[in-house]
Amino acid sequence: MKNSTLGGRWLLGLLLVLGWAPVAWGQSPVTVSPAYFTADTQLTLTYDATLGNAGLANYTGDVFIWTGVITDKSTSDTNWHFVAGTTYGATTDAQKLTALGNHKYSITFTPRTYYPGFATSGEVLKKLAMVFRGTGGTPEGKGVGNSDILVAPGVQVSFTSPATANTVVAAGTSVAVAGTATVASTITLTLNGTQVAQQTNATSLSTNVTLSQQGTNTLVLTATDGTTTASATTTVTVAPTVTTVALPSGAKADGITYLAGGTSVILTLTAPKKSFVYVIGEFNNWQATPAGLMNKTSTVDSDPATGRWWVQLDGLTPGQEYAYQFLVDGQLRVADPYCEKILDPDNDKYIPAVTYPNLRAYPTGSTTGLVSVLQTSQAPYNWVNTSYKRPARTNMVVYELLVRDFTLRHDYQTLKDTLNYIQRLGVNTIELMPINEFDGNDNWGYSPCFYFAPDKYYGTKNALKAFIDECHRRNISVVLDMVLNHSTGQSPMVQLYGSISGGPTADNPWFNTSAPHPYSVYNDLNHESPYTRYFSKNVIKFWLQEYHIDGYRFDLAGGFSQVPKTEATYPNYDQSRVNIWEDYYNTQIATDPTSYPILEHFPNGVSASNPTDEGKVLSDYGMMLWSNLNYNYTQAAMGYSDGWNLSYGYYGDQGGRGWGKPNAIGYMESHDEERMQFKNKTYGNASGSYSTRDQATGLKRDEMSAALFFSQPGPRMVWMFGELGYDYSINTCSNGTTISNDCRTAAKPIRWDYQQDANRQHLYSTYKAMATLKQQPVFSSFTSYTQNLGGAVKTINIANADLAVVTYGNFDVNAQTTTITFPSTGTWYNYLTGGTMSVTSTSMALTLQPGDYAVYTSRSVAQANPLGTRPAETAAFKLSLAPNPAAGTTAVAYELPAAATATLQVQSLLGQMVRQLPAVRQAAGAQTQVLSLQGLAPGVYLVKLTAGDLTQTTRLLVQ
Repeated sequence: MKNSTLGGRWLLGLLLVLGWAPVAWGQSPVTVSPAYFTADTQLTLTYDATLGNAGLANYTGDVFIWTGVITDKSTSDTNWHFVAGTTYGATTDAQKLTALGNHKYSITFTPRTYYPGFATSGEVLKKLAMVFRGTGGTPEGKGVGNSDILVAPGVQVSFTSPATANTVVAAGTSVAVAGTATVASTITLTLNGTQVAQQTNATSLSTNVTLSQQGTNTLVLTATDGTTTASATTTVTVAPTVTTVALPSGAKADGITYLAGGTSVILTLTAPKKSFVYVIGEFNNWQATPAGLMNKTSTVDSDPATGRWWVQLDGLTPGQEYAYQFLVDGQLRVADPYCEKILDPDNDKYIPAVTYPNLRAYPTGSTTGLVSVLQTSQAPYNWVNTSYKRPARTNMVVYELLVRDFTLRHDYQTLKDTLNYIQRLGVNTIELMPINEFDGNDNWGYSPCFYFAPDKYYGTKNALKAFIDECHRRNISVVLDMVLNHSTGQSPMVQLYGSISGGPTADNPWFNTSAPHPYSVYNDLNHESPYTRYFSKNVIKFWLQEYHIDGYRFDLAGGFSQVPKTEATYPNYDQSRVNIWEDYYNTQIATDPTSYPILEHFPNGVSASNPTDEGKVLSDYGMMLWSNLNYNYTQAAMGYSDGWNLSYGYYGDQGGRGWGKPNAIGYMESHDEERMQFKNKTYGNASGSYSTRDQATGLKRDEMSAALFFSQPGPRMVWMFGELGYDYSINTCSNGTTISNDCRTAAKPIRWDYQQDANRQHLYSTYKAMATLKQQPVFSSFTSYTQNLGGAVKTINIANADLAVVTYGNFDVNAQTTTITFPSTGTWYNYLTGGTMSVTSTSMALTLQPGDYAVYTSRSVAQANPLGTRPAETAAFKLSLAPNPAAGTTAVAYELPAAATATLQVQSLLGQMVRQLPAVRQAAGAQTQVLSLQGLAPGVYLVKLTAGDLTQTTRLLVQ
């Protein structure tokens, strides 16, 4: 995310806030009139937005129904038939509800005619299934635990007392229990499975029930009218006696402690000022049992070292996964904030088995909300590359990527298969956008809810570890984008002290009730709280130790302060913010001394009103900061003079920063910025026949930008596919349209086929060459450095005793005659073309055409693949694929200059053979073979033709 007005407000509007609301299990958010209906009855549904998941409780726009029918042919209550509507996000008048006020809405229809195709189907109505949503599909109003809302025809029954579910009473209390049925029925009341009262031919039942069983007591009211049966459930909790006892020696202060033998664990929860807590799960049939009652560690609730609850569970089966939750004060069910895996009833079903094999099902019907998972006797991951040495900060070439939008299968295995591409680019650090559990699946990741669990949408935790391990084998670091500024309403730490709207209440030990700065979203963490400091430090230590990551990019780092701020004062020096970050930095470096601490923070420099530069203070202490150069580089690439000055990309005095350490990570693009090539083709400048909107011209200007960008000392960052001139707007929607801001976080087209474009491949090669050059010692230990980056012609001179580099480029759209300064005369080597130039004077007068650029070195610097000029297709075999991209099959066409035995192979990007056609002897001339793609996962492959002593390779995109 970006520390700007845009970075706060658009995300707040785009990402769905899923808050917690305490609700009664027996009370449906929908009532129906008449209560007794059939498929041919005109009925009115009334929806109360404050009930169920309360997802629309504070929504002020139009509300629409999304509904279908559960029939005798449905396989389950989630198998809707005859859905009324087109696509889920669409809204029509036929689906629109009438606002009644007081958060209530209604709609009237006859089921037989309302549901398309139902009238002639012959199927029998069992239930109406529905959810409600705002315009465009969000937010959603659903049942308890985000379940579908079901309404059955025939008799309906509900509790009228107790007034709310999960009522808490003392042992021996006599509780008044009452309920009503919609028609005369036999009404039966059971307590914990035992009948305690019954009325026949009645529409109501009332009785007093004495409760003595500690924990959860379940009341079920059943009504039978002779034709249909309905039931309602509510619970009453008998408060237990809590034991205060210290946490056993060796147990973790928070989360799961696995004990030797694999049959026992200790679970710990921080929840100060709560009265009692049970652990419930598959090991006790989700019941609040005496064995699940948690001990309290202390009667003091003033700091994170107290206010803890713990319990030891015995009798577990080694290696078996168990789902569990904490039942707090008999009313609130929450998952474990420290668990390393959760189950989600709404989103897990959309994760394919190829991404997460054998993902266990959510325990539907046993509980509601997100649940934690524990598993004893897990086989530890066997790390192979344990002696990896990270690149120096001065040499860092960072590649930021979003797993969702980088590979079609969006999983770690496929991502690992692309490492050959990334390594060839010269990248030595990968920065992953957030991968810990976030709301939903299709997400940027900046809506975190669990901080110790990798999101399952990208794969298993061992697949993530294998990816990191492979990166280290290739001498590539892995940095995680970590979001500790805020959490969503799905976070247990929000829910433990949350209001009905999902926001934190004043007693929440971790969160503010409102953010003190203007850029926060969701629920703002209070980093002055010792609870938040303790939690954040545990997060920082965890991923370094458990996953061997190499550092963090901390999102919205400028928000880590309780000092109230406006947009104007947000970047100004804040000593409290400095203190917080120094504290977190100390924790990180004590855990892993060479790890990277990167802040997304853009502080103001020194001014009369802000005499201290916070960026310099943080850099001097050892932290790295993002350096946004997008506006200047995009303006310069387009050919506009108002953005020509690129000086700020340098961390030292000439850049205007005056930092003494190379801790500014410069970038031309990031996930928060508009694409350079999109701006070139859409808004580019022109003069006569020269136009930066022309694709080939725009891509060459991207090359020129890269040459200057990498020639500045200090770490550099590339946003994925910038090296191929990705030219879709940041606001491109999933369907390919572009709507300002509305689709900012939507999935973007994945264009691996760009590699087949010679101009884009040349841009890639330029990035590769410059990233390779950046590893030369001169960029980390230079003795002289001069940059002139404010005019149309830009130059950088850097030198030490071993090597001097001169880079220049004409960013104007007209020719420019200029003087280029060289440190010495003699032969200079064009690094990017392999040519030479005789420098007869240290001040060389040159006429540069628009877009002309060069990188000269004082001695020849070898490359693995010198760029030369833009190549034409001259391969003897003229190898081609059609279609490409392809699914199912593709035809491989080629020409043999002489008779030969031809062999076709399909390889992964790592060079592993995944398919081979039988070798065949063929005559000279045109040939075609059909290649089956069945069984190949979506992604990029190499098709290699071998005939005699010759080979040719081309890329194939499998969809």
